[in-house]
Amino acid sequence: MSTIESTVDTVALRAEHLYRFYRAGDEEVLALRGVSLDVRAGELVVIAGPSGSGKSTLLACLAGLDEPDGGTVRLGGRRLSHRPEAERAALRAEQLGVLYQYGNLLEHLTVEANVMFAQSLLRSRRGDHAPRALLASVGLESRAGAYPGELSGGETARAGLAVALANDPSVLIADEPTGELDADSEQRLLDLLTARAAGGKAVLVASHSAAVMRAADRVVQLRDGQVVTS
Repeated sequence: MSTIESTVDTVALRAEHLYRFYRAGDEEVLALRGVSLDVRAGELVVIAGPSGSGKSTLLACLAGLDEPDGGTVRLGGRRLSHRPEAERAALRAEQLGVLYQYGNLLEHLTVEANVMFAQSLLRSRRGDHAPRALLASVGLESRAGAYPGELSGGETARAGLAVALANDPSVLIADEPTGELDADSEQRLLDLLTARAAGGKAVLVASHSAAVMRAADRVVQLRDGQVVTS
């Protein structure tokens, strides 16, 4: 659980009445139905719900990777949604890290080069987040020169986290980050996520994992595109 009290009232990520529609021929699918959500600095929040409940759609809208058809997303008090993609990308690079179950790493780059590439998008390295220091923080300093195909599942997840944290974002969004990991690797990654929240950052995770939900400060249940408990 996170313990930073001085930041607990700071809303780092806010969704207000999000709607998302998809059309397939004559059919219309309402993926999100007026979802509102706050994630505060120093808080680890888990989004849970059955397959098809809208978790991935919600995370994509919150990360500015998809646009809601209605409602607004704010990141650090600044509007992320309904802006040109170039502006959304700049705001993401500055304030947001995204960790996927797959796809965080470029296969032709070493682990260290992946981190450096992510940092080049912002053209800055903050605090002690030089590539080697960042890799050391996730236990991968010795694997800096390895390529993604040479990593184990747990190493791949931690390397993906290093990329997501490359610019020391105020908000971390993770979509099923432990879904394919064994129990030991899951716990190691979960320890890193909880430490991130304990350090005063906002962490939002979509997960089915009981271990992840037990570690959360709050679990938001999503069903049929709506928040049913929070």
